[in-house]
Amino acid sequence: MTRTTELFAAVAAIGIAALSSVMLISTPSPAGAQQAAAPAIDDDDIGGVVTGPNGPEAGVWVIAESVELPTKFAKMVVTDDQGRYVIPDLPAVNYSVFVRGYGLVDSPRMRAKPGQHLDLRAVPAPNAAEAAHYYPAIYWYSLLKIPADNELSGGSPLNDPGLRSKQANFLRQMKNIGCIGCHELGQEATRTIPAQFGTFKTGEEDWMRRVQSGLAGEEMTGEAGFFNAVPLKSLGEWTDSIAKGELPKSKPPRPQGVERNIVITTWEWGTESTYTHDLISSDRRNPTVDAYGPLFGSPEYASDDMPILDPKTGNVTFFKMPVADANMKGVQGFGFSAHPMAPSAYWGDQKIWETKANNHNDMFDKNGRVWLAATVRGMDNPAFCKKGSDHPSAKVFPLDQSARQAAILDPKSMKYTFVDTCFSTHHLQFAYDADDTLWFSGTGPVAGWINTKMFDETGDAAKSQGWSPWVLDTNGNGKRDDYVEPGQPADPSKDTRVDLNGLSGPYAVMPSPTDGSVWYTIGVFGAHPSAVLRFDPKTGLSEIYNVPLPGFGIRGGDIDKNSVVWASTTSGHLASFDRRKCKGPLNGPKATGDHCPEGWSFYKYPGPGFDGIGDNSAEASYYTWVDQHNTLGLGENIPISTANLNDGFVALKDGQMIMLRVPYPMGFYAKGLDGRIDDPNAGWKGRGLWSSAGDRTPWLKEGGKGSKPLVVHIQVRPDPLAN
Repeated sequence: MTRTTELFAAVAAIGIAALSSVMLISTPSPAGAQQAAAPAIDDDDIGGVVTGPNGPEAGVWVIAESVELPTKFAKMVVTDDQGRYVIPDLPAVNYSVFVRGYGLVDSPRMRAKPGQHLDLRAVPAPNAAEAAHYYPAIYWYSLLKIPADNELSGGSPLNDPGLRSKQANFLRQMKNIGCIGCHELGQEATRTIPAQFGTFKTGEEDWMRRVQSGLAGEEMTGEAGFFNAVPLKSLGEWTDSIAKGELPKSKPPRPQGVERNIVITTWEWGTESTYTHDLISSDRRNPTVDAYGPLFGSPEYASDDMPILDPKTGNVTFFKMPVADANMKGVQGFGFSAHPMAPSAYWGDQKIWETKANNHNDMFDKNGRVWLAATVRGMDNPAFCKKGSDHPSAKVFPLDQSARQAAILDPKSMKYTFVDTCFSTHHLQFAYDADDTLWFSGTGPVAGWINTKMFDETGDAAKSQGWSPWVLDTNGNGKRDDYVEPGQPADPSKDTRVDLNGLSGPYAVMPSPTDGSVWYTIGVFGAHPSAVLRFDPKTGLSEIYNVPLPGFGIRGGDIDKNSVVWASTTSGHLASFDRRKCKGPLNGPKATGDHCPEGWSFYKYPGPGFDGIGDNSAEASYYTWVDQHNTLGLGENIPISTANLNDGFVALKDGQMIMLRVPYPMGFYAKGLDGRIDDPNAGWKGRGLWSSAGDRTPWLKEGGKGSKPLVVHIQVRPDPLAN
């Protein structure tokens, strides 16, 4: 008997009266209400009315999926307050259509085609457990018990040295800096233990076995051992309690207001055993670049095969990224082993990932070319980077090694060009200047950049790049002077160099649209307190602004048109920093990080929090991006965070959080996002947000093994029935 058949049997057995008592989050019209009139549709739409036992069902999703296109395709919308829906602009194939919503179980799938009216019957959940099956991961993960400071011993090399609280550093480990920095926790696949692992006496032992699985087993085992292995104990108690029947303590609300205007389209790409870290759709500065064009994915540690999706046709192709030295060794991820530490429940002993190019993420330039943060050679730098070189930057701060460099892919010719850099690369962003300067993060002890205009003119990577150490103006004279090295006693006549190394140095990179400065998030992986850093290319000086409580655990960030920085944090907040609010001196001996707490603001993410640690959200956002150009349709300068435990994204507009949830398949997790305007004259249909499922384990989402990474397009129409 199928799951759907079993649920229908349960529904029939307990009757409509009993069902009404367990309608957990349903917001239907009163009993006996007449069905709303069918909505107007075009020849490429499917529309109708969703009703339940008590009448129309408002705020539920209607999902249309097809396997008749070159890749699996789905489109999903939300019903209005009368239960009406319109799924617009569908390719001319057959679809499987069903209803999903909170307080319900999935309805039977109905076959439909564009141009068809299709009324659907919602199926209320027969009990609380069946309803909770569809809740986002945060509602389950927030059941995790967080140890108090006096219950924690030891620590982690990822600790934020600016935090006195062991509990706060433990949360960094258990949220977006550690575990949820790679994949979701709380979806069905992680709140249960795979049968393939066998039977153990305790949940702690279950997790000790689980974290050894696959190529990342070494990394996961190491991180689970931090704080004297308390993470294993906490996770074991969490899954044990769920196995005994514990259910989420709160229930997700159905979409409201503008959330009902959202249209989500998904395509599968990649392969079932690989993942994509990010995708790129357009030039951040001019989002009409590559209008209606292909999307380019970054497979990071998983593969050298870059997935490319044509959203007009659904065709997925691959480009194999080369390296300059074909004989170089493959690149292993941080903490990864050459072979699985222990068999995976999904892939056994297979080595499913292999790469040399290690493409982390990409950016479009104004000419429609894709610039990549990608490995092009081995670790050792060429001579022009090192001590004794006459390169201007090497004379100041020579660099011996870089783990990842840069490359260019021209989509018109598919020509791939190596751009060797002395500094390592991670994220990348173009500046708003005449040289189209490309700035990088992951650069370790220096700020690193490429003058792309010069590179186009000369083809000379050495001449076109530069780098500079991080130096604070601690003597307060407004210019960079001789400096003391990190750890040395302060000298009032000198400046001070800052060491940001940690695992990568600066993490997010954000060129300012207003004054030519470049901002970064720093301290993400320890070594320095969580902070934002401002680098001024004109002076070579840096400023650091530490994150004050209640915020902690900064990760990915972006900048708006006014040069306000927005960032995701472990504390469950979207944080912003506005340098214009600072009251004291921005340089001098006291301007070393804690001198402008008044510049910070914090906005709590949606979703339940962990018990016993005060008002909080368990959300573990990975990255924040600012929609400077209204590519989504919510307005300009809208910060949008990945909602990594809420199965989607969350936008802040006029002080209110707007949830952009991907309801199907459950378990969506993104590491980045991008916006594009395909046609500025086409209204909502000509713009949208683009992202890729970025978790390293696509087989953990709904669908299990065989599921591929997703491309996601999110649009906001003026009302729930616009077509």
